[in-house]
Amino acid sequence: MITYHSTRGSKSTFSFKDIVLSGVAEDKGLYIPNKTTLDNLSTLTQEDLSYEDFVKTIFIALDKNSASYLDDLKIYPGFENSPEPVIREIKSGKYIMELFHGPTKSFKDYALQPLGAIADKRLEEIGERGLVIVATSGDTGSAAIQAVKDSDNIDIVVLHPANKISAYQRKQMTTVIQPNVLNIAVEGSYDDCQRIAKELLATNPFQRRIISLNSINWLRVMGQISYYVWLTKQFSSPINVAIPSGNFGNAYSAWYGRAHGLPISEILCTTNVNDVLRRFIESGVLEPNKTQPSLSPSMDIQIPSSLERLIFDLQGETGGFYDNLSSSNSSTLNIDAIAKLQSIFKSKTYLDSDIEHNITDLFTRFGVIFDPHSVTSINMALEHTSNLPTVAIATASPEKFSNVISPLLAEAKNISIDGKEEFKECSSEIQGVVNTISAYFI
Repeated sequence: MITYHSTRGSKSTFSFKDIVLSGVAEDKGLYIPNKTTLDNLSTLTQEDLSYEDFVKTIFIALDKNSASYLDDLKIYPGFENSPEPVIREIKSGKYIMELFHGPTKSFKDYALQPLGAIADKRLEEIGERGLVIVATSGDTGSAAIQAVKDSDNIDIVVLHPANKISAYQRKQMTTVIQPNVLNIAVEGSYDDCQRIAKELLATNPFQRRIISLNSINWLRVMGQISYYVWLTKQFSSPINVAIPSGNFGNAYSAWYGRAHGLPISEILCTTNVNDVLRRFIESGVLEPNKTQPSLSPSMDIQIPSSLERLIFDLQGETGGFYDNLSSSNSSTLNIDAIAKLQSIFKSKTYLDSDIEHNITDLFTRFGVIFDPHSVTSINMALEHTSNLPTVAIATASPEKFSNVISPLLAEAKNISIDGKEEFKECSSEIQGVVNTISAYFI
């Protein structure tokens, strides 16, 4: 039987139906399964299945107990067209997988649409109304809102860092005027938003069921593993993947798929000026710095939450690792774990000047406009020397970042959204957030 346990050593175990609505574990770790239903994911066949039905088979392969929630459930309700990803060859042996054709033009839709649908069904099953709390560095918030805004069983609160996301991203969240949707702009960084969200998930001051739709929820990983299973089916050889990396959920999903049979060779993680992941991959030391604003705000993260699952996979229980991080702002993997990490992962940092150059350069060379996050993975894929195909993950539509792209390229389409901008301002103090949410929903 598949059970879920904390990365930090708690002896409590949970089932699939338990972790659907979960956030952090009681010991503040993240949930991870003890195994999967199908050990080798590469044996799955798409045959004549639609992408949506194929994803359902992947969920069941990861945990057969998900089947009861998937029967007759539309898991991509927000997609106007087929959710099947788009693959383009940009140069011989170099490909791009576009994951931005969903309702919010971000790869987050691919995991949050199924998670929202399954969470809604689970809440209806137990007769409760859930309160979703989400921290966002730009894209997760709008994707989470779109996933649950029509739910009769879910209220959602989104915390985003004030003035540190693009205008398009902010308007995507704050112009959804629904009674079950609340946006709060936090004076601080994404890491401050994530800290508040984790504290609320752990302490639950509202006396109602609180749910996380961030990448700390295991179903987010399941949804993202799904497109890596699909991706590897499009090639006759193993592949490398290049991923713009912020909270590490996307890269971890590729790692987990690789560990369970997917023919993925190397995982290339790109970072911006907030290069904590690049430094971690190169040294095995996790040492966050102060978050710096950048042209790629979804990567403006210094404490990548989903990295904890990788650390667990590399060296076991993570409690001591994160105790050291908390006490000294630095923590180091053991030697064997560092060797394994570096045998699979590579990373490169792209400063704002690099990103601006790459936007212009890729347009000049290929006639295509890419967003400030995707240009980093595409450039690293193009530079990477390998006999295997290398696929760059394009995570967001360039429309979301016209404020960056338009000054660089006169041809770039300047996108605007009409609508009333409504959001509540508050400080980064947790009590202020609690009071705001309580006044709105409780």
